[in-house]
Amino acid sequence: MRLFITGTNTGVGKTHITLKLIELAASMGLRPGCFKPIETGVLSSPADGSKLLSKCQEFNKNFSKVMISDVVPYAFELPAAPYVAKKDIRIDIDSICKKAQELESLCDILFIEGAGGLMVPIELDYFMLDLIKELKSHALLISPSRLGSINDTLLSQMALENAGVEFSWYINLFEDADSFNDVTMPYYRDRFKEVPLNLKSVFQSYLDSYVS
Repeated sequence: MRLFITGTNTGVGKTHITLKLIELAASMGLRPGCFKPIETGVLSSPADGSKLLSKCQEFNKNFSKVMISDVVPYAFELPAAPYVAKKDIRIDIDSICKKAQELESLCDILFIEGAGGLMVPIELDYFMLDLIKELKSHALLISPSRLGSINDTLLSQMALENAGVEFSWYINLFEDADSFNDVTMPYYRDRFKEVPLNLKSVFQSYLDSYVS
């Protein structure tokens, strides 16, 4: 079982939410695993990947001997899109897929965290969205609560739908949270049957759909 955590853009709280999902999975009796295929802005050790690995090791003994190089096989210093940050290095998508299989065998659910948003380029014409499809994952789209998020959310949902990727979404109330109910919520309330503000409920719905 794989869940790919992506976002409407960078800085929307993907790592924070993935950490929460790891805890949620463990509380439901599932052995969580983590994978962040590409991390940029790495000066020494991958900060986000290290947090994910440490959290998984709290709940899944199978991850006790997993190395950070397994969780983050591609780490680049420049804080930029992978296509730019990797410079002349080739990112081997097949090796990423094989590593996902290895890690998946150690857990009940593998949380895969992307880098940036859906259209962040890995190669010139290969994007994070393509990697989600390649990994055959359900996507969880993280949307922020800040002004302007409606546009980013709808564009991201459209991209997922056009690519044929099954997805859930969740609103991370961490920016402009006080004004969210006045500025953004009215549109979401009118457009969607449910506005996903409860992470546990979103995750449970995903699990229920996976089982069915």
